[in-house]
Amino acid sequence: MRVPRDFLEKAKAVACHRNSDRWDLLYRILWRLAGDEKHLLELHGDPQVLKLNDYARTVAREVHKMKALVRFRAVKAGVAEGADDPRYVAWFEPDHDIVGYASGFFRRRFAGMRWSILTPRACAHYEGEGEVWFTGGVGREAGPEADEFEEAWRLYYGSIFNPARLKVRAMLAEMPRRYWKNLPEARLIPSLVEDANRRLAGMRALTKSSDEMQCGPRPAAPETSASARLTALQQGSLEHLALQAAGCRRCPLWEPATQTVWGEGPPDAPIMLIGEQPGDQEDLLGRPFAGPAGRLLDRALAQAGLDRRRLYLTNAVKHFKFKSRGKRRLHEKPLDIEVLACLPWLQAEMARVKPLLVVCLGATAARALLGRAVKITEERGRLLNLPVVDDAGSVRPTLLLTFHPSYLLRLQEAPAAADAYEKFVADLQLAKQVGAEGDE
Repeated sequence: MRVPRDFLEKAKAVACHRNSDRWDLLYRILWRLAGDEKHLLELHGDPQVLKLNDYARTVAREVHKMKALVRFRAVKAGVAEGADDPRYVAWFEPDHDIVGYASGFFRRRFAGMRWSILTPRACAHYEGEGEVWFTGGVGREAGPEADEFEEAWRLYYGSIFNPARLKVRAMLAEMPRRYWKNLPEARLIPSLVEDANRRLAGMRALTKSSDEMQCGPRPAAPETSASARLTALQQGSLEHLALQAAGCRRCPLWEPATQTVWGEGPPDAPIMLIGEQPGDQEDLLGRPFAGPAGRLLDRALAQAGLDRRRLYLTNAVKHFKFKSRGKRRLHEKPLDIEVLACLPWLQAEMARVKPLLVVCLGATAARALLGRAVKITEERGRLLNLPVVDDAGSVRPTLLLTFHPSYLLRLQEAPAAADAYEKFVADLQLAKQVGAEGDE
């Protein structure tokens, strides 16, 4: 008979539950799994599956409490002949039959120690080697008395208690009152909780009104430094705009991104290339077209006879939008509202550079400037006139549509990839020709 591994793991836990119907429940689920309901455990609304999961969670919580709240005490009596080390004995009162189920943890955790865990249901014993062995349950009178470390434990617990982080409900959820009678630190808890407000007030009173750094004066806050740099820069310059854009909060893309990726290139570049958004490497380096797509673009520019150092490169969106998958950050296409949020920065760049030709790399850049949906495969290579208004009047750069380098990287079939790359280089050659004619 084959059953899911998940059922076996849950059955081990459910078998420890105190309710007498646990065996009936396990048998019924096993019968159904062995029949035609192979995917029964995936039906989380099934009454029997609900009860199975509830019993398993209950036992898991009880095991967690046992691992966290068992307190060993050294006991000299009963030491085996010739053994100098004491036996460490703990008393615990679980609600379920978990002693055998949880004993593996204590065997691994206290591998070199002779110990016993006594409970009303069953007792576990370990001799520092070999296997854990079990006996029947005992009464509380068989449990250990306080040892010489009891007061040290209470002193430690009182010293680490932080009144500023006290949350009574959370504490009671983690350490229910029914366990207190067997915990050495339990007698401190009521007084520590009662005294928390007074201690917290004392801590606040001792707080200095201003930070005094031993290593020297505190440096200015980033906002103050940015404000001072803005004042020093020429109003409306690309550096001034870049510093302003670094604090942009017009859309939520700034939160997960590393930084704002502003454009780069000479402020009087005759040709401006506009992509969609920065990628993973661009986000980390703070430069546009610094990743794989940028390397393909550099190769195509060289073939077209264009010098990247004489071009202005930027993106329609200034922050990297992505979704995380493990350690990788995968590109996500920006929404129209995110493109519109960045459009004023793009328009400010264009108004400052005053390019003769704007090359839109991909549909997102074209849509941002044209205000309509664009199919690059149908409209690439077209020259359009686009009005951009700045303080000096009306500037009418020529607009050229072409592929985004990332699109070329995604093409899998060799003939299609080679053909698209040739068209891309041809568009860049056209850009060089138009830019040169306008420059004349």
